[in-house]
Amino acid sequence: MTRADDDSSDGDDVHIQVDLQGVILHYAAQAAAALRLMHDDQMRRYLNSVILIPGDATGLRRLPCEALYLGP
Repeated sequence: MTRADDDSSDGDDVHIQVDLQGVILHYAAQAAAALRLMHDDQMRRYLNSVILIPGDATGLRRLPCEALYLGP
């Protein structure tokens, strides 16, 4: 799903960095999805870290399963 295909877009994209057992991954995601991912991780602690990085998210891959973090 691309941003243009996503009817639930309600904000700007942010750049997030995910540390998964030493593997650093960079993604673009809607701000609401990124915040829910961070909240979910705080509750379950399955990632080493999730960091919002200032700057443009253009050119980054979308957060996998981003739509799951935008649902009800």
